[in-house]
Amino acid sequence: MTIDNARTQPQTAPEPEGIRERESALRANIRSLGSLAVAFSGGVDSSYLLKVAHEELGDKVLGITARSATYPERELLQATSFAKQYGIPQEVIVSEELDVEGFEDNPKNRCYLCKNELFEKILGVAKDRNLAYVAEGSNTDDLGDYRPGLQAVREHGIRSPLREAGLSKNDIRFLSREIGLPTWNKPAFACLSSRFPYGSKITREKLTAIDKAEQLLLDLGFTQVRVRHHGDVARIELTEAEMPRFLELDVRMKVYDTYKALGFDFTALDIRGYRTGSMNVGL
Repeated sequence: MTIDNARTQPQTAPEPEGIRERESALRANIRSLGSLAVAFSGGVDSSYLLKVAHEELGDKVLGITARSATYPERELLQATSFAKQYGIPQEVIVSEELDVEGFEDNPKNRCYLCKNELFEKILGVAKDRNLAYVAEGSNTDDLGDYRPGLQAVREHGIRSPLREAGLSKNDIRFLSREIGLPTWNKPAFACLSSRFPYGSKITREKLTAIDKAEQLLLDLGFTQVRVRHHGDVARIELTEAEMPRFLELDVRMKVYDTYKALGFDFTALDIRGYRTGSMNVGL
């Protein structure tokens, strides 16, 4: 299975200023590490990081992907497909956040609890495989929002080569496209736990409902989607360009009927549209 790459970028996208220096710094940094385990979700950032690490370090690199209730099966399949496509060693581990004390209560440091659990397990695999470092794929744009998971990165001594090289999300998409990665224009994704207001209890049943709700929109051809869980209300976030199609009667009725069956009495379209971290507004 290869990753679908239906969305395209204009061929005339300008080269970001200084990107060659940042790319060189990244590759030099990775070579200096010697061996590496990469926390690999299959997203734009970790896919690029894993590919470059494999180019620089060869078989001294391992991609580690976590399976959990907060991680849709479609994302796991795409991550596995990517690793196979490029011949990169990958190990899938179980990191079930719902088993972490306090996680299901959805506190404001939820992401810290998740990352703390994940990195402890990845560090264990790295030690067993005699890999010197563990790396994750955050970039410089991640410094502009509430990111408690970065605390776990610091506490566990996890490396962040993309951030260390000064690479932004736009840089990573540009470089990914340049080397032909099918993930270069993949929509941004965050774990399903981010769909719940802080303090709203997270359960396996609610996660399943959100997963199915978002999958429907993807099946209908929408690209960048979020469905936020507000009790009996599903709040949909779409890009502005895709809103008009959603308002077509057949689409709206299909979504309404499906969401009703999933337990949502009401379905709302957020007129502000898609944006990352919308649940952080009240922080």
